[in-house]
Amino acid sequence: MITRFAPSPTGPLHLGHAFSAFTVWEMAAALGGTALLRIEDTDSTRARASHEATIYEDLTWLGLHWPTPVRRQSEHNGDYQTVLSKLAARGLIYPCSCTRADIAAAAAQTGVEGLVYPGTCRHRAVTDASATDALRLNIDAALAQINAPMRFKEQHLWHDVDPDRLRQTLGDPVLRRKDSGDPAYHLACTHDDMLQNITHVVRGMDLWALTPLHVLIQTVMGWPTPYYHHHDLITDAAGKRLAKIDRSKALGKYRAEGLSPNDIRRLVGLPAAIS
Repeated sequence: MITRFAPSPTGPLHLGHAFSAFTVWEMAAALGGTALLRIEDTDSTRARASHEATIYEDLTWLGLHWPTPVRRQSEHNGDYQTVLSKLAARGLIYPCSCTRADIAAAAAQTGVEGLVYPGTCRHRAVTDASATDALRLNIDAALAQINAPMRFKEQHLWHDVDPDRLRQTLGDPVLRRKDSGDPAYHLACTHDDMLQNITHVVRGMDLWALTPLHVLIQTVMGWPTPYYHHHDLITDAAGKRLAKIDRSKALGKYRAEGLSPNDIRRLVGLPAAIS
């Protein structure tokens, strides 16, 4: 059993991250497996070395350990380009120059990630792509190349992937970002789960709705689909999900105030660790 904790260094870790990390490492321990740390720093416009350094400090303070070296996604852009080239050769991606305003003007519905892309640029050939274009997965073309039903297992229950719902809630997702050329989360995450032989994906419930898309990418690429476990989210007193923008909840702040890792466990509703 191999699982992973995969934060993005775009802000400080908060209590929600602590809960997720504890859940990852404790599941690995319970199943006699290994928990990896992966740095998902593909967003070159927001990732910061200072935040990455703090991730290591915070997790070490929490008493968590991981094998080295740690995979940093920004060091492996060639891997993701290879996947894009394979998808392009199969006619499964296309370039898109649409701005957010263009999409807002043309989109008819809202889905999992905001406005559902209406396929404006779907007619374009991938050979027409410029360095500043996004690259999108053509979901209809991908589904046409899959001959069997898609399923994934979540906490001992099997879930079917509904192709119609994929189309309605996600549209054609971006696999390479516009302007920056960075690989998108959906591409880098699923590729690295395959590469690192991840058997159990443990992550927050906020990513549940993206799982069918990840299963689609895994299936069309011939990659294994791991077991999924989406845990509950940590919220504040008002029921609002904690996020990186809420810097008052940064783990570093609690550490500076003298709290212990067991205090953090208590704050996120977990029992104290056995010494």
